[in-house]
Amino acid sequence: MNDVEKLLALEEIRSLKARYWRLLDTKDWESLVEVFSDDARMDMSGAGTVGGGAVGKRQVVDFIRSRVGDVLTVHHGHTPEIELHSDTTASGIWPMTDRLRWPEGSSLNGVVELTGLGHYHDEYVRVSEGWKISSTAVTRLRVDVVRRAGNGPPS
Repeated sequence: MNDVEKLLALEEIRSLKARYWRLLDTKDWESLVEVFSDDARMDMSGAGTVGGGAVGKRQVVDFIRSRVGDVLTVHHGHTPEIELHSDTTASGIWPMTDRLRWPEGSSLNGVVELTGLGHYHDEYVRVSEGWKISSTAVTRLRVDVVRRAGNGPPS
């Protein structure tokens, strides 16, 4: 890869991750499937709240949807460390903030709002359609929550 090809690959990966967060937050599940490679893996065991994971692009999106399908989410990622390993493989670490708010009348173990601070650890693969996420894992360094006290308003 020459320098221009490297810069182009880095920008394509940045756009891919931005698209991932936008499609996740707008709940565009069918389009979200297309940001992943066929054999994609997701690991949420380090996220501190939802745990679990999935293998396969459709299964990854179904996993995400099962956890946050009815939850208002906002994800912000910034200042990635992206390393190109070859013409077709790369990895990245993305500092991130995510905000989640459960709909009225629902919660995650009493949590009605959550703000997480941490990192996405990604692997990427270039296929004929372009760069795809082949593996993603979330680690949160801090989680701030608002819990519902009994049946009353959030506390």
